[in-house]
Amino acid sequence: MNEHNIPLIQSDAVLFGIIAAILGLVFYTQQHKALFWRKFYGVVPALLLCYFLPSLLNTFGLVDAEGSKLYYVASRYLLPAALVLLTLSVDLKGIIRLGPKAGIMFLTGTVGIMLGGPIAFMVVRAISPETFAGSQAEEIWKGMTTLAGSWIGGGANQAAMKEIYDVSDAAFAKMIAVDVIWANIWMGALLFMAQRSEKIDAKTGADVSAIERIKLKMETFQTQNARSVNLNDLMFILALAFLATGIGHAFANWISPIITNNYPALANLSLGKSFFWLVVIATTIGVILSFSKARGLEGGGASSVGSVFIYILVATIGLKMDVTKIFEDPIIFLIGGVWISIHAILLIVVGKIIKAPLFFLAVGSQANVGGAASAPVVASAFHPSLAPVGVLLAVFGYAIGTYGAWFTGVLLQMIAH
Repeated sequence: MNEHNIPLIQSDAVLFGIIAAILGLVFYTQQHKALFWRKFYGVVPALLLCYFLPSLLNTFGLVDAEGSKLYYVASRYLLPAALVLLTLSVDLKGIIRLGPKAGIMFLTGTVGIMLGGPIAFMVVRAISPETFAGSQAEEIWKGMTTLAGSWIGGGANQAAMKEIYDVSDAAFAKMIAVDVIWANIWMGALLFMAQRSEKIDAKTGADVSAIERIKLKMETFQTQNARSVNLNDLMFILALAFLATGIGHAFANWISPIITNNYPALANLSLGKSFFWLVVIATTIGVILSFSKARGLEGGGASSVGSVFIYILVATIGLKMDVTKIFEDPIIFLIGGVWISIHAILLIVVGKIIKAPLFFLAVGSQANVGGAASAPVVASAFHPSLAPVGVLLAVFGYAIGTYGAWFTGVLLQMIAH
């Protein structure tokens, strides 16, 4: 935006109303029965629109993105609250009961992302060293941490990495484009394989009896925990989420200066940032609460409320993006291609070695790369009652996404210097 232009929308209250309207429009059209909208959303992910449409306000100079406080509020208050609510329902015992192959394939997918990023960085740097000249290398590896956050956990973890590693808006915009394009290409490949799962499992000699047991368990779980949302549940959910957020801020503001002033080596690894401790503490509280009666709030809509917070955060991130800058560095897309290929190859090799059913490979991968939004889509392609398995593993991805992405950032920082 030209610095001499006065933006049309200067009030954050008005801007927030517009954002809410945009999100409402996206979700209204997504669930619309019209053939056009079904075909449209079969190609264009709703999440992409939640980034893209608000970004047009900034691209055309209608808002002062830098002057707006909406992103700060969303990232400091709604993001940690969302992390609590999204990890609140993680059923670690349930994940264990899925059997070792399900866990192995999920963690293989996670390792594929954590190691694939640094490997992709080195491979593409060798192909195009001029792209990584000077400060550009730092811009790229920092941006890649947000992609790691998204591909291990989801939007909340992605936003957390943006803050922890001080990722520029331009780099973040490019990584969102890489994320959306490659994640959807891979998801398409998984859905293609899902249609041929019986033949593939027969060729690999996979034991699919565990899948039948899971179907029965999931159908029973859904029946036992379903209930209508009520005011009491929503008040408890909000109270818990924002109390945990307050606790996270209190401890983060105490821990951060201690590390910054006394442990410079740790500060260099971003451990001196209060935002890092905020998201770690919020996530940890959510995991701890998953072992308590508070987990029952999931039946009252805890993860849905958390998802609302995430979509508001996504829209405020979109406000800071200029879409004209997304395609300035096409070589960045090569990084994403190499990265997702390493993830896929590792999963296929390990799956073949342990004779895991294709279902565990597909859902284990999508729980990482796609998160809670698309993992159940892939799971239900095998059988509708299996959708909760995708949610279960994806929520576990939320729980470990911040830790895994931060560690990926540490590896990237080491090889970039």
